[in-house]
Formats: sequence, structure tokens, C-alpha cells
Amino acid sequence: MKVFIETYGCSANVNDSEIMAGLLCKGGHSIARTAEEADAVIVNTCTVKGPTEAKIRNRIRQLRTDSGRMLVVAGCMAEAQTETVRKLAPEAAIIGTHKIDEIAGAIEGRTALAVGEGRVNKAALPKVSVNSGISIIQINEGCLGACSFCITKLARGNTFSYPMGTIRNSVEEAVKSGCREIWLTSQDTGTYGLDRRADLPRLLHEICNVNGDFFIRVGMMNPTLANHLLQPLIDAFKNGKVFKFLHIPLQAGSSKVLAAMKRGYTIETFRKIVSDFRRQLPGVTIATDIICGFPTETDEDFEETIAVIEEVKPDVINISRFWPRPGTTAAGMRRLPDGVVMTRSRRAHHLARRLALENNRQWLGWEGRIILNENGKKQGNFIGRNFAYKP
Repeated sequence: MKVFIETYGCSANVNDSEIMAGLLCKGGHSIARTAEEADAVIVNTCTVKGPTEAKIRNRIRQLRTDSGRMLVVAGCMAEAQTETVRKLAPEAAIIGTHKIDEIAGAIEGRTALAVGEGRVNKAALPKVSVNSGISIIQINEGCLGACSFCITKLARGNTFSYPMGTIRNSVEEAVKSGCREIWLTSQDTGTYGLDRRADLPRLLHEICNVNGDFFIRVGMMNPTLANHLLQPLIDAFKNGKVFKFLHIPLQAGSSKVLAAMKRGYTIETFRKIVSDFRRQLPGVTIATDIICGFPTETDEDFEETIAVIEEVKPDVINISRFWPRPGTTAAGMRRLPDGVVMTRSRRAHHLARRLALENNRQWLGWEGRIILNENGKKQGNFIGRNFAYKP
């Protein structure tokens, strides 16, 4: 059977889609390039934000009208909002985030519903990579947080780390196949190993010992665990194989808002992590996330966020507007007026663009080694990145 996989969301979801493709190919199926040429379509969903969910809902409705084509709904929406998916597409097979190894059964009509707790070692499963030069390797599933706004915890659960040896084997196989860039991903890379008497710095040292010319990009980690591992983590980042790229979310510059979000760290903790990384790793790229319009955010709270961003000057700022997600504590809070949220978001985006321009000007005239890892907008053009993952 020819199967098309349509993916929404983060790099962990891309990894899940690559695994589903690998499992299907191993089972004798093939991967289609478009939904039109497929016998079955898998929609690997994301449920972090309301607009994304709305887009996915519309897409599922559209696919349902295509007669004779099997539909499978997988991913975070399938896991955290199973009943919503059932009502949206009663005939679809539903595969949750913890049951990814049952995808062949869904395509072959043997599995109609597979959700709920399950512990499969995704690092050991076959894959078909989207980009032959980049290998996305998930190191653990879930997190240890309980953020009041986050539905991902409902979809991915508590931290379950994959064995270090299995992860190293995956890296070795990717490098042998010609891959030059390894993305280590999870919902919080900082929690890796806490359930296995291991940790992220030790994992990085192990992977860096793999023979070959390749680079490692470490995925997002929350400040609480990053601070706990701070010096060993910085020491691991000093290895030449590790991109000097730190993705650490701020979310809000107000201590009151952070407390309402149940983030579990202070502004000072965030400042210290960034400061120590910059002091010991000159040129490091700092990426962060902020949420505009959390229900308890006052004008004063938002000004505090702006002040912290102005002070820290991150290279990359991912800005989201607050969206109430079903099953979360924040969904029951009174929302701010849309106009207020929009105004704050626009101001944050304007600041992010200005800081990005200021930061990038410092690289004018820089010369050094880069890795070509993306196609450019024009045919024949490529995008390269340097040691700090700067394009």
C-alpha cells in the first residue's frame, strides 16, 4: 500500500513521522510523495496551539471527502484529544504518541485505536529520513514539568529516556550513511537520563566520541534542569562537534506570571544560564520562547518581559500568543481581550526583529567553516550554518 504522511509541529513529530515511514517500509509498504497518489494518508498532528489545531481539523475534514482513501490520525492531538478526533473522523484509525509501533497494524486494518501509556524505545526503531543530511534523534519522551498552559504533557507524559547505547548506535548509523548533522530532540532535553542514572552532558560526551565529521544540535531544554547541570553542560558544549546553540525558553519576564504558569524557575536563573554560556562559549547563539497574553499577565508584567528581552538580547525569539488548550489549568482562566494580546505580540515581534538585526550585524565579515544543510529559496542555492548555528 502507498502511504502519504503529513506532519505538523515540532522536530519530535518529524522524527515520529520518519519512524512511521521506516516501520511501514519494513512491513512492505511504500511512501507516497503526495496524498493524491496514496492509498492511505497519515496525519501526524500537533496540538500546542489553537490555530494549528484548527488547520489540522480542516485538513482532516478535507481528507474525509476523498473516497476510498484510508485515513489515520496520529500524534499529539490523537493522544491528548482522542474523543475530539473520534467525532471529527469516526472512520479513521487513531494512533497515539506512545503506540507508534502499531502504525502498520493501523494501515493494514488490524488496529483501529491505540492510545495511552506505552514505553517504546523510539531510538531503536527503523526510520526513513526526510533530509539525508540531517538525522533527528529523539533521546527521551515527555518531561517532568506541569506547566499550566501546556497540553503537550498530556500527549507525551513523564520523562522516559532511551538507553545511551541505543542513541549512540543511531548516531553511528546516521554518520555512516553520510549524515553530517544530528538533531537531539525531546520535549525537554535537560531531563534526559534522570530516570536512568544518566544525564545530558554524559550523553553528549558519548556521542561526541563517535568517529566521523559531524555536528550536533541540542534541542530545547527548560531552565530548571539546565541550571542543575550548568557547568557539566557548558563543558560538553565546548566540544567542537556540538553547535554553540542554546534553546532555553523564558516564556515570561515576570516572576508572578512564571509562578502562574508553574514554570518552576526564576528570572535570575534564566539570566545566570545565559550569562554563563556566553562567558564560557563566545559567540553562542541564544534562542528563547515567550508567550504574550497569558491570562494573568498585566501591562506591568508584559513590560517586565520586554525589559528582560532587551537586557538579554537573545539571537532568536519564538513568540506565541496564549491559546487555551483543553485539559490544562490555564484553559479555565479568564482570557485577556484579543486586542490586548495582539498588541503585545506585535510589539514583541518588532523587538525580536530589531535584536536579530543587531546581533547578526556582529557577524559581518566573519570567515570560517560552515556546513551546508538546507536548500535556498532559489534553485541551486544553499544555506550554510557556522559553529553557532548561524545561517
